[in-house]
Amino acid sequence: MAHAVILGTRPEIIKLSPLIREFENRGEAYFILHTGQHYSYNMDRVFFEQLELPGARYHLDVGSGSHGEQTGKMLEGIEEVFERERVETAIVQGDTNTVLAGALAASKMHIPVAHVEAGLRSYDRRMPEEINRVVADHLSEYLFAPTNVSKGNLLKEGIEEDKIYVVGNTVVDALLQNLKIAEERADIQNLDIEEGAYILMTSHRAENVDVKERFEGILEGVRRLSKEAGLQVIYPIHPRSRKNLVAFGLKASGVTLVEPLDYLTFLLLESKAALVVTDSGGVQEEACILGVPCITVRDNTERPETVDVGANLLVGTDPNMIVEKGLLMLNRRGGWENPFGDGRSGKRIVDILERVST
Repeated sequence: MAHAVILGTRPEIIKLSPLIREFENRGEAYFILHTGQHYSYNMDRVFFEQLELPGARYHLDVGSGSHGEQTGKMLEGIEEVFERERVETAIVQGDTNTVLAGALAASKMHIPVAHVEAGLRSYDRRMPEEINRVVADHLSEYLFAPTNVSKGNLLKEGIEEDKIYVVGNTVVDALLQNLKIAEERADIQNLDIEEGAYILMTSHRAENVDVKERFEGILEGVRRLSKEAGLQVIYPIHPRSRKNLVAFGLKASGVTLVEPLDYLTFLLLESKAALVVTDSGGVQEEACILGVPCITVRDNTERPETVDVGANLLVGTDPNMIVEKGLLMLNRRGGWENPFGDGRSGKRIVDILERVST
C-alpha cells in the first residue's frame, strides 16, 4: 500500500514538498501523480530538480481547457492509476481542479482522501477555487487545517471534529526549506535592484486581469504608489496578464515588467522587497511568513489570518486605496506573529497518517 501524492500546479508542488521530503526521509511507500494542470510534467521536471525532489511516477499531461474538460480528463487518468496501484490515501492540496478530480476519483473508489490546507474559505462561490475546496473538504477523511480559523470554518459546515487536525501550514516548512536552496542557487543581480528598495507586484487572477477597469485601477494605483514612495515596481507578468494588457490597450508606465521568474528567484526577490502587491493567496502567505508587508488587490481573501496579524491589507482595485494603504504598510515591516505554524507541519501530517493507517 502506498500514499498517492496528487499535484498538478507549481504551488501544489511547493506546498506538498515538505510531505514528499518527509516520506523520503522515513522510507514511506508513496508515489507522485502529476496531472499537468498548468504545465506538462516535462516543463515541470526542472522545477522538481530545482527543489531537489524526486520525479513523478505518473504524469497525465491534461493541459488547459474548460473546467469540465480538464476535470474530466483528470478523473479518467487518476482512476486508471488507482486501479493499477494499491493506494492507502490520496493526498491533495489546496483548491485546484486537480484537488477536485483527485478527491472525487478517490472517494468513488473508497480510498481515503487527505486534504492538506483544508478549511480555507473566501465565501465567494463565484470563484471556482471556492467550489473546489468546499467539495474536497466534504469528501475528505483527513482534513489538515492550517489554523483554528480554518478548523472553525469546517465545524460550521458540519464536518466531524475527529476528522480535523490543526497542523499549521506546509507553506512555512516549504518556505524555510526552499529559501535555503534559493540563497545558494538563485541570483537576482541581473534585475539591477537594491535590497529593500523596490515593490514586488503580482497580478494574474481572472477577476482582475480579465476586467479592463480592475486591471487599469491596479496599474494606476501601483504607478502612483511607486512615485509617492520613491520605489521601483517589479512585475513578473504572467503571459495571460500580458496578453490582456495589450488587448485592453493599457500602459504599465512606472512599472518594470519582467518575464515570469522561476520559483527560487521569485522567492529571493520576495524576501528582499519593501512591499508586496498581489492577488495571489500563496504570495499573501509567503510575504506574511517572510516579514514583508503586503497589500492584496482583491475584495476578499481566504487568508484572513494575514490581515488579522497586521501583515496584509485588502485594498481592492481602487487606485486611491492602493496608494493610501500601500504607504501605510511600507512602515510596518515585520513585527507580527506568523499565524501559519512553526515549520513542522509536514512532520505532523506524516505522523498522523502513520498513526491512522496502523
